[in-house]
Amino acid sequence: MTTNSHSLTADVVVIGFGKGGKTAAHVLAEAGKRIILVEQDENMYGGTCPNVGCVPSKMLVHYSSARRLEDDKQEFFAQSVAGVKALTSAFRAGNFDSLNGQNGAVVLTGTARFLDDHSVVVGEGRDAITVTATTVLINTGSEPLLPALPGLAESAHLVSGTDLIQKDRLPSRLVIIGGGYLGLEFADIYRHFGTDVTVLEAGDRFLAREDPDIADAVTGILEGDGIELVTAARVIAVRDNENGAVISYEKDGRTFEVAADAILPATGRRPAIDNLDLAAAGIEVTQRGAVKVDDQLRTTQPHIFALGDVNGGPQFTYVSLDDARIVLDQLLGEGTRRVSDRVAVPHTLFITPPLATVGLTETEARAQGLNITVSRENVADIVAMPRAYTVEETRGLMKFIVDADTDTILGAALLSIDAQEIINLVSLAVRHGITATQLRNSIYTHPSSTEALNEVFDKVIS
Repeated sequence: MTTNSHSLTADVVVIGFGKGGKTAAHVLAEAGKRIILVEQDENMYGGTCPNVGCVPSKMLVHYSSARRLEDDKQEFFAQSVAGVKALTSAFRAGNFDSLNGQNGAVVLTGTARFLDDHSVVVGEGRDAITVTATTVLINTGSEPLLPALPGLAESAHLVSGTDLIQKDRLPSRLVIIGGGYLGLEFADIYRHFGTDVTVLEAGDRFLAREDPDIADAVTGILEGDGIELVTAARVIAVRDNENGAVISYEKDGRTFEVAADAILPATGRRPAIDNLDLAAAGIEVTQRGAVKVDDQLRTTQPHIFALGDVNGGPQFTYVSLDDARIVLDQLLGEGTRRVSDRVAVPHTLFITPPLATVGLTETEARAQGLNITVSRENVADIVAMPRAYTVEETRGLMKFIVDADTDTILGAALLSIDAQEIINLVSLAVRHGITATQLRNSIYTHPSSTEALNEVFDKVIS
């Protein structure tokens, strides 16, 4: 690596400290490449997941489920947030120390923008540093979308998911606009902490991509926990008053109002590209504002790659990790790995109990004209799953879509304790053609949630 006071050269510059970027940086540095990683915010070393995303939110899921009725809500919440901050701070420091200075890699803190297709400038003014590299990896992630609603942007009670995670004052009334994964997860967390929660969903039902029986089971659990779920709700305005904020929405031709002291828009995220000046490097974007990539994650400049949320793919940390594998295969391997190789990518909604899914739903399979059988059983009725009773969480159900001709598993929806773990085994089975019979007849530890598979495949409903 060569340097003067205002310039650096390296083999690879990585813009963004997310999962894909940092993974690629580590492997490339260990392979002897000269690496410079640029992160604009010192509070984001390691990326969104360990700082303001997956780790803190799932830690709050754990804490909120442990609250007892006799616990003071505000005190318990403040202690929980302190625990989250301690962990994320340790992770942040660990991520920085594990890369900066290791095998010659360097971490620069500052905003990067392209000067041309091989150079970026980091920072502004006299402190700016120009970085030139043979290869560039863009890993800048995504940012929340703020819906254009009158009064929302100006409201003193507007919060982001990051704000909620970092504030140690528990809101008494939280209104969430949008009923996707983020909205439902935060609804579940804050309701268990003791907040009154209302979720306003514009669609006719929650979890519209799931089968109706799965969506109904989820909403039944959330409503049973005291969350107010409103469908077909078109939010029209927000206004502040002396007591907080009032959100107005239309439903069935009538106008309703709901009060809040915190408003969380959960209406999606968009690729974070505004500060990059991609045009200077000749990098094209899609109509949806993502960095345009091919099947091997190359941009319109073949030596520049885009990993993670910024390329418009599924917004999951584990997908960003797989992006790193694809890019590393181009730079160090045989160059054969592709995005299109991915099959049976699982998803988890981290409510209590979690919903984990993979593959086709029953609705999708029938729409394709497939010959299927459906196996389904309520968790409370699964004799082979005593773990649900030992942890006192028997809500939910398990459902499998099986090809009736080949006995292979086409899809699954698991709403149960430990679903986020079981789904990984099921996903592996889908990828490698393991049959329902093989899963049913396998040996699992006891008492575990996985052993429910010994029974559920016998509960054929169609």
